[in-house]
Amino acid sequence: MVKTLAKKDVVLFGEQHNSAIAHWLQLELTKKLNETRTLELGAEMIEADNQDALDLYLTDSLNQRGLDTSARLWPNYRTDYAPLIDFAKSTHLSFTATNIPRRYASMVYRGGFETLETLSEEEKSWIAPLPIPFDANLPTYQSILKMMGPHGTPLLVKSQATKDATMAHFILKNHTDGNLFLHFNGAFHSDYYEGILWYLKRQSPDLNYSTISTVTQSDIDTLSKEHLGKADFILVVDEEVTTTY
Repeated sequence: MVKTLAKKDVVLFGEQHNSAIAHWLQLELTKKLNETRTLELGAEMIEADNQDALDLYLTDSLNQRGLDTSARLWPNYRTDYAPLIDFAKSTHLSFTATNIPRRYASMVYRGGFETLETLSEEEKSWIAPLPIPFDANLPTYQSILKMMGPHGTPLLVKSQATKDATMAHFILKNHTDGNLFLHFNGAFHSDYYEGILWYLKRQSPDLNYSTISTVTQSDIDTLSKEHLGKADFILVVDEEVTTTY
């Protein structure tokens, strides 16, 4: 896997957010790829309007307590994401906060893409350029509707799309030719080569992409049919393994 990924331009590492094994492998993979490639890192777990605080932390202008205060960090940040960011800090790698601020995704859930037009220019700088392309017929978006039952609405899918589009936008905006951009996101955002990757390929079809997904199974000897084709590499974790939350 390392040999293959080292030849790519962009790698999307799809995680289960509470998988200790996935978080461990993310760090190990980052360390290994950093031996042969110039890396650029990014993650769904930090929103774009927190980039300034993250940059201050990476340059030792802000301590951990300051980052906790200034950025909206996930509850499992210290155990699951701090090791990645601290590795970037110690090795002087860039780390991009790629996700749309949650409040804007919530606006879309309530009122559609049109509500984003009401944002200020500064606020628009934290999301994908408008208008956001959208294909409601993508299988992963259709599966949201089925999975959520009566709570699954077209606006919910559009809200999901704003996250995918924004993450793709900031990956490409911060990717440098010749470097490898390693991005960490929930597996659903890149499974079946859709979500983030759909937007990446629309904007930069000539880059060389690869994906990883994380799944859990009771039997780890044979990949379940439901997981076939999810990604180039699939990390199968025993469902009995302790999770981080």
